Amino acid sequence: MIRNSLILRNVTFSPALFCAPMSEITHSAFRRLLADFGGYGALFTEMLSARALLKEDPATSPYVKKRPEEGRVIYQILVNGSEPLAAIADRLMAFGADGIDVNGACPSPSIKALRAGAFLFEDEERLAQVLRTLRRCYPGPLTVKIRLGRQRPDWQAQLSRRLKLMEDCGVDALTLHPRFQEEKLKRSARHDLFPWVAAQTRLPVIANGDITGAAILQANPGYFEPTAGIMLGRIAAVQPWVFAQWHQSEPVDYAEVWTRLFRYACEDFTPQKAVFRIKIFTAYYARNFSFGHTLFTQVHNAKTLETIYDTARRFLSAAPQLVPAPSTSGV
Repeated sequence: MIRNSLILRNVTFSPALFCAPMSEITHSAFRRLLADFGGYGALFTEMLSARALLKEDPATSPYVKKRPEEGRVIYQILVNGSEPLAAIADRLMAFGADGIDVNGACPSPSIKALRAGAFLFEDEERLAQVLRTLRRCYPGPLTVKIRLGRQRPDWQAQLSRRLKLMEDCGVDALTLHPRFQEEKLKRSARHDLFPWVAAQTRLPVIANGDITGAAILQANPGYFEPTAGIMLGRIAAVQPWVFAQWHQSEPVDYAEVWTRLFRYACEDFTPQKAVFRIKIFTAYYARNFSFGHTLFTQVHNAKTLETIYDTARRFLSAAPQLVPAPSTSGV
């Protein structure tokens, strides 16, 4: 079911299995942890302010730092069309980006205030301006992450127009999270719409949304057959080994994996920011355990790195009972 590879502008992503851009999760420390396991074709950064990229130091910034062992890394940018896009494209090339992804999916009110994300997707003129400028300035793979648009009677016609616009602007592929903007994560992703969307465009479609493993694809193979790749999101924060185990199952030392992320975060972030990022990761990682709410609550209430470490290690060293199928709902 997983394609062996996806080739965009002579850049090969093999396998065509991707880790989604996730705000406050897919930073350099987390990507380093995923790289320890492998099994993916590319990682995405978290959503990055395009304008802020001009000030980031690629040697030290946990937002843009790219380690060789990560393999292919695509940088997702948040734009509204007012940024100096040519300079930003130059900057991303200097970072060694293996692709640029434009966020056309995020529906949060704070992003709406910036006229970016899903709200850029709604503005045909500004979206075209952004994509044409980036295409002119950046020779590598250019992708866009989208939702279905707004939930209204003509949503299909509007989405078809946007797909045509992306084709005309030189986009190389799109990632579809098949929910409407208004739904956020409230209802199940509409996997049954992948074939219809793929039939509307010549662009490769990467499937995203509520995909937790191969079993999802095997249950409804017809939904995913027309897609060119698969993107996993929150399940990767729950089980960072998910890409490797897609191909071959191996035993996991749960305590050691959490400790590794803790150490990586402490190396890449200031103590205060490390505390914040480790707590976010632990909220997901706790979903592996029957009494994971205990781990989450205790780590969430801890104030220092030392207390977080002692609390988590005490819970994890007791060999907590695992759940058979971790859920990402509500996180």
